[in-house]
Amino acid sequence: MKFSIFDRPSEDRPMLALGLLLFGVSLLSLQDSLIKLFAPHTSFWQLQLIRSSFNMLFAIGLAALAGGLHLLWPQRLWPAVARGMLLAVCMLCFFGASQQITVAQMATGLYTYPLFITLLAGPVLGERIGPWRIGALVLGAVGCLLVLDPFADGGSYFQIVPVLAGFFYACNVLVLRRYCRTESPLALAFVVALVFMLTGFGGAVGLEAFDAPASWQQAVPFIFVGWPPLAIGMVGVFACFSALNLIGNLFLSRAYQTADSSWLAPLDFIYLLFVAMWGRVLFESWPAPLAWLGMAMIAAAGIVTAMREQRRDPSSAPPAQAGSGRRE
Repeated sequence: MKFSIFDRPSEDRPMLALGLLLFGVSLLSLQDSLIKLFAPHTSFWQLQLIRSSFNMLFAIGLAALAGGLHLLWPQRLWPAVARGMLLAVCMLCFFGASQQITVAQMATGLYTYPLFITLLAGPVLGERIGPWRIGALVLGAVGCLLVLDPFADGGSYFQIVPVLAGFFYACNVLVLRRYCRTESPLALAFVVALVFMLTGFGGAVGLEAFDAPASWQQAVPFIFVGWPPLAIGMVGVFACFSALNLIGNLFLSRAYQTADSSWLAPLDFIYLLFVAMWGRVLFESWPAPLAWLGMAMIAAAGIVTAMREQRRDPSSAPPAQAGSGRRE
């Protein structure tokens, strides 16, 4: 028996894509919020190694159920590996300052990726950037400043770090849309899991062999501690992270391969609303009024960018398609 969600896309089904996107985004926003919650009990490298190991096991099991282990191998290996490396750096920036900033600020930084796509489209893809996308770039930049508010009392440079995640995610978009659009979502997830496992192992071993300065470990323990003591309960937590991650990304991948971007791109930004909701539930924090305005501006800028991209070239993969594996 084959599960169609794992096969390569064959036709557009907009309503199915809508449901897949909403379900995938809800799972990924929950995963991201839970990682922030448990960050004091682990390290980024430990998280990457153990969670991605579970991801690989789940992917192998799903491939066996879906029709064979051949589904795990991409048609073009090196672009898939390059995308995995970009996502590894993206996740380092996204989660790196999670103990110092709010989950809404983390999400806002990541969702600047359409702005970077606009900036990179000219020099990388040779595209002409028109007034609509320039306006969206300005709107999104102002919205980002409203949410991150780096100049407020108590502000810090940590609030800028997730914006770097948006940049590397945008780079991942360019690789995905040009080289990996027709890949099986399961193959993309498997390659990313392999890259994450290797980078997690390398980071943990490196920091255990060569200790970072004590001041760095104290300031950002999630990044500069290699392998903290591992409680048995945390293994179960990592398995839950893996299930949320893999299922959410598979559903999001299939969504963007099953419908037109103009149908889905606006709804991808509901992730910001889900993150705000989980922030309220898990951390008893709620974005300030200006932060809500900034999030709306970023969402509007992303929607305009995606829709103008679709008008420019209806056959091209949308920027938002990078949702396939965006928070792996």
